[in-house]
This record gives sequence, structure tokens and C-alpha cells, in this order.
Amino acid sequence: MAAMQGGAPEPVVRLAGADDLAPVGRLLDDFNREYDEPTPGPERLTARLRELVSAGDTAVLVAGAGPDGLAVLRFRPSLWSSALECYLAELYVVPALRGRGLGRVLLDAAIALARERGADYMDLGTSEDDVAARALYESAGFTNLERLPDGPVMYVYERSLEDDPGPSSASSSRS
Repeated sequence: MAAMQGGAPEPVVRLAGADDLAPVGRLLDDFNREYDEPTPGPERLTARLRELVSAGDTAVLVAGAGPDGLAVLRFRPSLWSSALECYLAELYVVPALRGRGLGRVLLDAAIALARERGADYMDLGTSEDDVAARALYESAGFTNLERLPDGPVMYVYERSLEDDPGPSSASSSRS
């Protein structure tokens, strides 16, 4: 068995089952609270995970006994090939266990699962100030540059579509 940083045995990463989804919902709630992001709460997250996982286009990996880390993968048909694409929606390790290689183990398992399910591309997003996550992703071959090796930086944009009248309300009226 391979060792993680610090000499501890590498944890087993496995596909989450129905009994894992409540602890995963709690971890996702903890994750959002840690970064001051809104969260619907662990119960609603668990219910939503049950829906998404049962629909078949979402997979959750867990690692450690707690579990202590997770990866949430969302699959969609690719526009550019006949394969799938995989969006790594979340990768989280509990704060007390960060820096010990658990994120690497989860990321490697996520990439392997995506390939196993037929994906030929994986994308993800992280914040500019999450230097540890960026280093992990870049060390695994992810890039934020177009037309490697010296292309421009790629950006990920997002916006809520709730409670918004849409772009037509922002346009000026003609007299």
C-alpha cells in the first residue's frame, strides 16, 4: 500500500453509496460555511445528492473513515467528441487533514473514474487565492492557459439566474 505524505497509509477512495450521502451532505455544508458561501443546509444537500446520483450523471467519491474528503463529478455529453466530459464540481478535504496527500488521492481517483465512465475531458474551477488547490490541479496536468504553453489565462464566469428579470431589464429604453 502506498503511503501518503507523513508516512500514513494511503486512504481507500471509493464510490459513495446511499449510506454515504448524508455525511457527504454535511461535508459539503461545512465546505461552503468554511468559505462563507451560501448553503441550503446538509439535509437539502443530501436530498439533492440522492436525486443527482440516482439520475446517473453525478458520481461522488469519498475517502477516509469520516469520510474525510470527497469529490463530486458531473458528467455531460461532449460537443467536440462522441465521449463524455466531466466537471469536477467539488473536491474537499477536512481542514485537519489537508497537506497530507488526501486531495491528490481523491483527484487521481476522480480522473480515473471519469476515464472509466468514458470522459475524454475534465474541467473544474477554483479561486485565484486558493493557492494549494491550484498547485494540486496544475501538478495533475490541469491548466488555465489557452493554446499552451504561453497562451492567455482562461477565466470561469458564473452568475445566479434566480430572482433576476434577465438582460432585457438592463437595456435602456428608446424615446
